[in-house]
Amino acid sequence: MSDVLIEASGLNTYYGQSHVLRGVDFSVARGETIGLMGRNGMGKSTLLKTIMGLVKPRAGNVRIAGRDMTACAPYEIAQLGIAYVPEGRGIFGNLSVRENLDMAARAGTRGQRDWTYDRVLDTFPRLKERLSHGGQQLSGGEQQMLTIGRALMTNPDVLILDEATEGLAPLMRQEIWRVIRRLKAEGLATVIVDKNITTLLELADRAVILVKGSVVFAGTATALKARPDLLGAHLGI
Repeated sequence: MSDVLIEASGLNTYYGQSHVLRGVDFSVARGETIGLMGRNGMGKSTLLKTIMGLVKPRAGNVRIAGRDMTACAPYEIAQLGIAYVPEGRGIFGNLSVRENLDMAARAGTRGQRDWTYDRVLDTFPRLKERLSHGGQQLSGGEQQMLTIGRALMTNPDVLILDEATEGLAPLMRQEIWRVIRRLKAEGLATVIVDKNITTLLELADRAVILVKGSVVFAGTATALKARPDLLGAHLGI
């Protein structure tokens, strides 16, 4: 079984005539946590959407668990163990918390069912108190918990979080980071986009910085923390 779960090579992605990703290479190995960084508009979300098949590159390829999935639909990529929590969350507001979770439940790529309904509720106790609430009745933080919980119900090999704590109250942000730390400790590979660079660098094994659709840094989080010039120039810290 390959340790490389996602391998993107030479990605060039466009929106119309706008060239957004420029020859991007990106990989995720089993069990590692990657912080995907860059200022707004630098291509982070486009990279994640390209990996998930939501946007098709004009050049380059995406391999999932060793299989070329560049031309495949998002659901086919998800079936190979990639769970995506998009910016904006994308929950079903007309379904209850229970229904949002139940609809996603399935075994993982190796038949694993580590993440059950009960385990998700134990991880997010606030959801247990709101099972009959519609998705639209939840606070922003509760919606993010639900979206992550729904992703975990697919028993993924990789969890992708785009703007993991964006717009959340401080206590909610702390709760999301607590769960992410737990997932890391349990060995679930994660890709995280978040504006809290300090916390992200504490958690990440590797960091990737995008500037105008190109990778300007790819290496260990420890190496990046030792480069205040890069942190200041590209991340503003």
